[in-house]
Amino acid sequence: MDYVRAKAGAAIGARLRRLSERIDSDAARAYAAQGVEFEQRWFGVLNQLALNGPMSVGALAEALGITHVSVSQTRVSLERAGLIRQEPDASDARRRLLSLNPQGKALAARLEPLWAAFEQASLSLDAEVGGLIESLDRLEAALERQSLFDRISAAYKPRGKR
Repeated sequence: MDYVRAKAGAAIGARLRRLSERIDSDAARAYAAQGVEFEQRWFGVLNQLALNGPMSVGALAEALGITHVSVSQTRVSLERAGLIRQEPDASDARRRLLSLNPQGKALAARLEPLWAAFEQASLSLDAEVGGLIESLDRLEAALERQSLFDRISAAYKPRGKR
């Protein structure tokens, strides 16, 4: 028996983590098959910098819909990998802008065909399962309207003290 599947809604987070791990594992295999050392978590930041040029951590977090902390951790990892650089923002010296260095630009250019294959595979998967991307859009919108925490709080009925 698949415990996570059997628990349905009570294990939605575990089910999404399981799917995420599976997707990330296959993505890592795809990069490795092309001889590229690449962490899946780098994609959003690296791709945004390749598409838009220099951006602040805050602007990246907003564009990707993730936390500032998450982007900062990815920034550190990308710096260690030698793919990005930081420079002061000319309009605000307190802010730093991230940009791809020559190695990062070369890697992004090399990965464009692979990223196109990722897109094609994702669209194929979306068609096969009948609108996965739309379902994810609806899930995100529903959670923006009312968080899972608020939904749990509204549904929770504590039992008597033990």
